Amino acid sequence: MIFNTDSSVVRVGAIGVKGMGWNNLQALLKIDGVTCTALCDIDDRVLVQRKQELQEKNISVELFNDYNDLLSSNLVDVVMIATPDHWHCLQAIAAMKAGKDVYVEKPLANSITECDALVHAKKQYGRIVQVGQWQRSQRHFQDAIAFVHAGKLGRIRTVKAWAYLGWKKRVPVQPDAQVPSGVDYLRWQGPAKRHVFNPNRFHYDFRWYWDYAGGLMTDWGVHLLDYALLGMQVATPKSIMATGGKFAYPDDAGDTPDTLTAIYEFDGFNIIWEHATSISNGPYEREHGIAFIGDNGTLVLDRNGWEVLPDQGRMEAVSLQARVDSGLDLHALNFIEAVRMRDDSLVKAPVEQAAHIAKLSHMGNIAYRTGEKLLWDNKKMRFVNKDANHYLKAVYHNGYKLPTSGGY
Repeated sequence: MIFNTDSSVVRVGAIGVKGMGWNNLQALLKIDGVTCTALCDIDDRVLVQRKQELQEKNISVELFNDYNDLLSSNLVDVVMIATPDHWHCLQAIAAMKAGKDVYVEKPLANSITECDALVHAKKQYGRIVQVGQWQRSQRHFQDAIAFVHAGKLGRIRTVKAWAYLGWKKRVPVQPDAQVPSGVDYLRWQGPAKRHVFNPNRFHYDFRWYWDYAGGLMTDWGVHLLDYALLGMQVATPKSIMATGGKFAYPDDAGDTPDTLTAIYEFDGFNIIWEHATSISNGPYEREHGIAFIGDNGTLVLDRNGWEVLPDQGRMEAVSLQARVDSGLDLHALNFIEAVRMRDDSLVKAPVEQAAHIAKLSHMGNIAYRTGEKLLWDNKKMRFVNKDANHYLKAVYHNGYKLPTSGGY
């Protein structure tokens, strides 16, 4: 175990620091006794900028382009990973193997096979792993689920979860271009299929390409469907159906659907996922949320708070219970507390549960891509629909290989 046992300081090495990775790092640095000692990114401009911003806080860091070099550093205790989805599995397993504890962004992985590999690696190496589903640490989400479990809503037959993101506009078709100076684009692509550099296939917009991610289903679905499952205290659906397409922008440059409805069938109720880009007014006039629709009333929950809307006077209304804290800050604190206590049971978003919700989101995408009603065999961990099992696998290119059980 590589851990700074001589003092209470926890030293963070950050892999991917442009967007959410930088936000995660800022949350970690708010915690007493936490510092940053190393940054890794394939974009030198990002590294220089972040190094300067940390220097303004009197924090000095080493810079790396290759995450393996960062993992070899004896100045790093824990690793924060916020790279594109197709890198999460390889980097998180490598970090665990190197003796580091890990905070990794959601979705946990870009395929169902990778999710399973991460669960196995966690068992083998015994590291503390927190997944960036920070709503699990937020008070009003926990309070809302406690209300659902109290049974006052009556029988719940439908749960809706949705993301209607009006700010998400078209990804315009752009010509291929030269790789920007200071960018290691081959390393960025890693195990994904090789493409000539295009601005659309880089930084934030990687989300809309199957090579690297799963669109809004895996970007927002893992957050919101997670709470749908927690509220209903269920795990695996009997069947999954999905339909949608590129309805808002048919000529959009991305691959993933801008409009999608997925139905997860459970005994006695359904969970319905909806997403749409360029539209802000989703169900209950919220751009995102979860609604538990019961015989007596509906509880509506989003990042701003929760409330209960009675049905025909069958129960008392509950006015908006507003957000009172920062889920991200609390999630970072929860991770560091688990690291310091060496107690994996403290982790609010453990790898096992994050793997499950990532797999559920991938199932929705697979149902969309196959156009079939999919049946899941929970014993064999495969679809009954044989053709759909093609999408379970992690397809690696360029000499990269998925670590397998016993070879982590």
